[in-house]
Amino acid sequence: MKLIHLTDTHLVEPDQILYGLNPLERLNLAVASINSLHADADQVVITGDLTHWGQLGAYHALHESLAALKPAYTLILGNHDNRDLFRSVFSNALEDENGFVQGVQETAVGQFLFLDTNQPGTHSGWYCANRLHWLSEQLKRSGDTPKYIFMHHPPFEVALEPMDRIGLVQRDEFLQVLRPYLGSVRHLFFGHVHRPISGSWNGVPFSTLRGTNHQVWLDFTAQGDIPGSHEPPAYGVVLINGETVLVHTHDFLDQSLKFSLGAQMPQAV
Repeated sequence: MKLIHLTDTHLVEPDQILYGLNPLERLNLAVASINSLHADADQVVITGDLTHWGQLGAYHALHESLAALKPAYTLILGNHDNRDLFRSVFSNALEDENGFVQGVQETAVGQFLFLDTNQPGTHSGWYCANRLHWLSEQLKRSGDTPKYIFMHHPPFEVALEPMDRIGLVQRDEFLQVLRPYLGSVRHLFFGHVHRPISGSWNGVPFSTLRGTNHQVWLDFTAQGDIPGSHEPPAYGVVLINGETVLVHTHDFLDQSLKFSLGAQMPQAV
């Protein structure tokens, strides 16, 4: 299976810019890159913060941009999103019995679990009792089936204080529900942090990456305001084959020189 992971598109109204950049233009370039290089992907998953202010026009622009994608796509929400306005534009999006934008997808490589950590009124991640119950029921049904989890907020701290301050609130409760099934979770994908980060959490491999617009600068001393940057945007190319999960990060707007490493003979010093 080939999966494309995008995150934090932060679209605004089509005639607006954000932090000196045009989020829609950059998303369109990501779509063009995916269509050119990865049209054979099984699907594209965007892990939240689809818009920056939750504007209706931004969701319409997102819908129009993604209509050009050759692979199918799945969307989940982040803290910058508006659930009602999102659903008014993406009427076929995921939805559980409580109205949250989350769901389960059975695939050839296992079960994909898409989670909704959006909570109106806060930028922190939220996974309430209803959502925890829903997740618990899905995990019980799936048993030992390989699982891949997609969510916006990471369920643990990432050593960046401004981001950890608006991380998932119910970290302990989330882990308690997931703990009996950790051995069958093959990978955890998330967004929110706008940084290329990978590692493991309670034995579960995870990865996240830079967004398609602005980024969070790597500053372990930052307190209070979130340090931003114009580091290049990226998307992830995920290759799942048997027991192997590979995640390649592609800086799709990179303009550096490309050449064959075998084209030049070593030069004498």
